[in-house]
Amino acid sequence: MLNRREFVALGAAPAILKAAGSAKPLLDPRDFRRYVEFFNSMVPEEPVTTIPNAEAWEWMRYNIPFFSCPDEATQQIYYYRWWTYRKAIKATPAGYIITEFLKPVSHAGEYNALSCALGHHIAEGRWLRERSYIDQDVHYWLRGGADGGLAKNLHQFTGWVAWGVSDLLAVHGDRPAATAYLDALEADYAQWQQERLTPGGLFWQRDVSDGMEESASGGRKMKNIRPSINSCMYGNAVAIAQIARLAGKADIENRYRAKAETLRRLVQEKLWNPGTRFFETLDEQGRFVPVREAIGYTPWYFELPEKGKGYEEAWKQLMDPQGFYAPYGPATTERRSPLYKLDYVGDDCKWNGPAWPFATTIALRGLANVLNDYPQNAISRAAYLRTLAIYTHSHRLKLDDGRVIPWIDENQNPETGEWIARTMKIRKGTFYGRGDHYNHSAYCDLIVTGLVGLRPAAGDTFEVNPLADPAWDWFCLDRVAYHGRSLSIIWDRNGQKFGGGAGLTVYVDGEQTARRETIGRLTVPLT
Repeated sequence: MLNRREFVALGAAPAILKAAGSAKPLLDPRDFRRYVEFFNSMVPEEPVTTIPNAEAWEWMRYNIPFFSCPDEATQQIYYYRWWTYRKAIKATPAGYIITEFLKPVSHAGEYNALSCALGHHIAEGRWLRERSYIDQDVHYWLRGGADGGLAKNLHQFTGWVAWGVSDLLAVHGDRPAATAYLDALEADYAQWQQERLTPGGLFWQRDVSDGMEESASGGRKMKNIRPSINSCMYGNAVAIAQIARLAGKADIENRYRAKAETLRRLVQEKLWNPGTRFFETLDEQGRFVPVREAIGYTPWYFELPEKGKGYEEAWKQLMDPQGFYAPYGPATTERRSPLYKLDYVGDDCKWNGPAWPFATTIALRGLANVLNDYPQNAISRAAYLRTLAIYTHSHRLKLDDGRVIPWIDENQNPETGEWIARTMKIRKGTFYGRGDHYNHSAYCDLIVTGLVGLRPAAGDTFEVNPLADPAWDWFCLDRVAYHGRSLSIIWDRNGQKFGGGAGLTVYVDGEQTARRETIGRLTVPLT
């Protein structure tokens, strides 16, 4: 592991960069340094973290895939989110971890560690060229507990750590690294079964332990059966089966495939409300709580719903102003519901209406899966682009001096864009910047896998299927570390922007590997 001083002192890329190919970059990183200089100047740096602002540019230069597109806002927030992710990397005596809050919070564990957004941290961090950050974070959660077991607060929140390990596998292609965690992932699943499995075969969860306190469909003491935890457990079972297959453990593979199929069947039979055409929560009496919530989109994050069954009709609510659509949404509760609230009293982290980047991330990745893998006519690419644009423009904070700067915080008023928890704490006189640059969601992964359309896979081929605006004449994602290679993806309508020919082109280690004239699906071999 390189500590930050050793990393900067190298003056060159660490070994992982050299292993990822030495092709000449298509984008000049120096063209984007202006973003980092601006971010560094926005507000005083507090706290100073493991990789301080003074070293942010060099860190980004060597670590991130570079991205350029015609939309300035999307491009700026892409770099802002990498700048903020770097702040959340924390060197500890146990190795690197990825934090959620930059400042201490009372409900965190050792080193201010929280598991709530672990799946988002992995999805985002897997695209960094220096693997030690995310590898050591995963090790902390799966091997950092007593006697090398699970971290003691891993189950403080619902999680999808096994799916996260499969996310890493898809990008890094490192099968030994994934299979080495098989026993830990089985232990994690078994513990969830012991703690939360109901006699009917579905999992229950309190909303606060779903990371969603004061939700419209739950409560801090209610043992409700929620689409969120059950979708996560489905994803974990699918991932464990995949990793077991790579390890040559057919018995484990078959057992977890059966668990996944059972959960799929039960979620579709029990949590799909045919009257509202949505996946909803069951209360402790087994009745549907009468409200649609954004957690009803979680099944598609893990591709749980069967294709061709009509479940995609739920996505019509995403763009309905009486559903989840809002100027700074999507909201976490449908706006037509009497349970939808935006009150500024009591708990400042409610999930009964406010927009949460955590939930928006899940919805957008789920929607990308729908648009890529499901035959349907319920929702279009235009809805993805509009939702992503709203999410992008929601990354804003107006300072007391009138300046508007890029920002990510906790929960947001979907109608005005105000950061609710921040406002409430200021009013209460308890504000200390708890949610500053809040690392509780993902954004860059959505650009890579959705907008640009790099669909990573554990095998020797992958797909590229951009969801980018068809009106764009060009975009480029460059220096993507993938399976030990370096990828570049270019859309150049007339071939004049990058001089490499017209169309959609994929380069592997600087060599053109796949091309098509129009934006669409490409299958790309690595060999």
